[in-house]
Amino acid sequence: MRVIKLFNTLVRQKVRFVPQDPKRVTLYVCGPTVYNFAHIGNGRPVVVFDTLFRLLRTIYGHEHVIYARNITDVDDRINALALEQGLQIGAITQKYTQIYHDDMAALGALPPTLEPKVTAHMDDIISLIGRLLAKDHAYQTEDGIYFSVRSMPNYGQLSGRKVEDNEAGARISIDTKKHDPADFALWKAAKPGEPYWEAPFGAGRPGWHIECSAMIESNLGLTIDIHGGGHDLIFPHHENEIAQSVCAHDGAPLAHIWMHNGFLTMNSDKMSKSLGNVELVHQLVERWPGEALRLALLSAHYRAPLDWTDELILQSMKTLDRLYRALNKVWYERVEPIMPDGILAALCDDLNTPKALAELSMLARKVNKAETIEDRNRAKAELLGGGLLLGILGQEPQVWLSRAEAAHDDADTNREIDAMVQARFEARANRNWAEADRLRSELAALGVEITDAKDGSSWRYTS
Repeated sequence: MRVIKLFNTLVRQKVRFVPQDPKRVTLYVCGPTVYNFAHIGNGRPVVVFDTLFRLLRTIYGHEHVIYARNITDVDDRINALALEQGLQIGAITQKYTQIYHDDMAALGALPPTLEPKVTAHMDDIISLIGRLLAKDHAYQTEDGIYFSVRSMPNYGQLSGRKVEDNEAGARISIDTKKHDPADFALWKAAKPGEPYWEAPFGAGRPGWHIECSAMIESNLGLTIDIHGGGHDLIFPHHENEIAQSVCAHDGAPLAHIWMHNGFLTMNSDKMSKSLGNVELVHQLVERWPGEALRLALLSAHYRAPLDWTDELILQSMKTLDRLYRALNKVWYERVEPIMPDGILAALCDDLNTPKALAELSMLARKVNKAETIEDRNRAKAELLGGGLLLGILGQEPQVWLSRAEAAHDDADTNREIDAMVQARFEARANRNWAEADRLRSELAALGVEITDAKDGSSWRYTS
């Protein structure tokens, strides 16, 4: 069996992946809080760990990999939106859960094996909090239950932060009722007008971190093989998950390997709703094929930051044009996909997607240069297999290529493009960069490349 090596944030180096049970490989990834539209930065961990899911299923078998990605459907922001719109929280969460599913499907992500929801695991959450109280790792105040960070000697291993250096953490305001500023909420006492659940220690609702610990235990077991998420979740969320689970389970580790993807940036700033520099997935897929967005997300190594630009997406479209043109030459020949050694080796080396994509391009060249039917069929089979591993090349080539072909043959479209190119030139002349960028994006989605000069802009189809 192939050796997979993954970078483990906990030990800060690549380690060999050895599942506890090869017939039950477990992967958990923190999912969305469903109160708003997902931006493309939210899509990066989904695409990254979907690629890992595909790799694990290829190595261990589809039926032997259990991938859980949760839905957080109770939260301060959900409550605030429900109150503002005069709705029950379920109406908000159902709406945005469906939008999230549609957006991630557009990015080519397979559905996870399990999708636990917080509201369906309240008994598990309450039970876990009860055990932490019984073991003196938690305490009660008039406003809820808090985890005692100093009750865990090794707190901070994942992030490398010392307890005394930590502030209260995300979503937790500093409260004088707490024993230590670093202590975090496990259970928040009920407030007027907010949803609540009954518990032996008082009515209320869970804190953020306890939810994942309880859902992991309930669905996957005390210790899982891999836990994933974005780099921003290392502290406080994942650090606190470890604290809760290890203390409740008498020292049993929560996960053997911790994986974290890097930030998506725009102009070198982290993409986030709070900064207002976000590109929403549902808007992006109106301008660009979802397959091109996925390829753009895979173009850099998952642990590295990735700057999100129209040029990045345009390059991904050109790459897909080349790959689909190669497939189109041999599409009439029926073959079963073969998982290519080069792409498997790249992905087994800590999900090295840039190298895997280079291998995919090499296979396209093999298709183009093949002189015998056997060589051509082998190259096509490997190209299709590599596409399956990476979650691309799932369309018939003519479906993809017809986008550009239709534009070539449509005189009305050409006139519209002329007008858009001229409008963009004028926007640039007036220093209206936002409008110029918007028009460039729309033109790129039509397979149009622009060349700017002092006296005007010219254009051509890229395929």
